[in-house]
Amino acid sequence: MLISDYIAQMLEQMLDESDGQLDIRRNDMATRFGCAPSQINYVITSRFTPENGYVVESRRGGGGYIRIVRKHMHRDEYLMHFFHAVGEALTENEARAMIRNLVDTRAIDPETATVMASAVSGPALSGVTDKDRRDAVRADVLRQMVLALMV
Repeated sequence: MLISDYIAQMLEQMLDESDGQLDIRRNDMATRFGCAPSQINYVITSRFTPENGYVVESRRGGGGYIRIVRKHMHRDEYLMHFFHAVGEALTENEARAMIRNLVDTRAIDPETATVMASAVSGPALSGVTDKDRRDAVRADVLRQMVLALMV
């Protein structure tokens, strides 16, 4: 198991034990896990994102801390947040990762994910020859599918 996986797993467990809200000090956590403080930052910024249902706050200075809050969202609330998180353009890998997050959060079922991934795949968009334009179309298509799910 990679150290980042281990840190994420331990933070998840700590969140479970503290009813979904956790205040930590980055340096204390780095000492606890035997890693650099930047590794803690990496895990928090890559795994504990709004798209994954978390709110992260930080306060700098002598009494500084990082607060991680697990936000429980209803399906449509999550889908609306996801809609706004898509951005103006997406690569195929980014789109697949975002669709995987929808499945992981149970916002969509795996069958719907398969259809969505197919619709934003390279072969489906092969008629759009300009790569930048293809990534913009992919984001537009994904947003439209998410809107359709909210109806």
